[in-house]
Parts: sequence; structure tokens; C-alpha cells
Amino acid sequence: MTFKHFFIVLGLAGFATMGYAIEEPAYETAQHIDNVELRDYAASIQARTTMGSEDSSSSSFRRLANYIFGGNTAEQSIAMTAPVESHMTSDGYMAFTLPSEYAMAQLPSPNDTSVTLHAVPARRIAVIVFGGWATDGRVEEKSRELMAVLAANGIQTVGEPFLNQYNPPWTLPWNRRNEVAVLVAP
Repeated sequence: MTFKHFFIVLGLAGFATMGYAIEEPAYETAQHIDNVELRDYAASIQARTTMGSEDSSSSSFRRLANYIFGGNTAEQSIAMTAPVESHMTSDGYMAFTLPSEYAMAQLPSPNDTSVTLHAVPARRIAVIVFGGWATDGRVEEKSRELMAVLAANGIQTVGEPFLNQYNPPWTLPWNRRNEVAVLVAP
């Protein structure tokens, strides 16, 4: 497990101890192909921040967490959701999907200008779910597996695979839930 992934998971610990259910984006399963699931997600809103280098993952998480824990123009707390979405490309970013109860106009602006709000249109995403630690090696392996299944079935993708993580760091490896996902072309 790299430091980047450790700090992402460590940050998940903060919301896992709050004592209430964590909202996850709702989706409908469109299709299963081998161990790949194609999911249709409704439109949503994400808070995003950059995630460039290995050392910036924990600071990326802290910036997003600061926004939802009151670091915004209304000093308003916003409930945490899962998963934490990490796009690990050269122009990568980390994202929290905001609770479905909010419309963009209801959300306060972030105090930190490196945190931005984005309307995410309805989308189809292909995922492979896996347990254990989301090490670089496992993520690369699952990314190759995901892309191979999609290519073999003539399914076009948009962009690079990304990582979704759901659990706090003390979750035992066999109880962990991770996903490698990629946007599917309409």
C-alpha cells in the first residue's frame, strides 16, 4: 500500500466514526459481463480538488473534508458520503459526491479556492469490485482486467480508470470494499 492510498484511507476514518449511515450514490445495474458491472448513475454534484503527486493525497482529502465540515461561506456542515473517488492521472483529482438532498444553488461556496463544485451529468460507469488493500499493484491489475473485459465486448470507454474507496483504515482486508471504475461511452 502506498502512502497515497494510506492517507486516503486514513481520511476515511474521520467520517466512519460519526455514528450514522453514509450515503452512497444511487445507481441501477444495467448489465453484468464476467466480473464487470455496468451501472447507471443519476446526475450528482461533486466537490473536487487536485491530486497531483504521491504526497498530495492526504492534503487533497483534508481540503475536501474541510469544505464539508464547515470550511465554506456558510460555515455549514455537509454530510460525508462514500466512496472517495480518486483519479490518478497527471491531471488527477479527488472527489466527494455531495448528498443527493442538495441542488447546486443550495451549496455554499468553498473557502479554499482549490476546492470546486461540479455538476456531474447522469453517467454509465463500468466497475470491478475488489477487497483487500487498494495498493498500486492491485489497482493496476484490476484496471487492466476491467479494460480487457470491456474491450473484448466492444464497449468503448471515456478517460482512464479511477479508484473508489469505501472503508476506514481499521477495516480488516477481507471486509474492505474498493472499486476500479471507468466511464463508458454513451
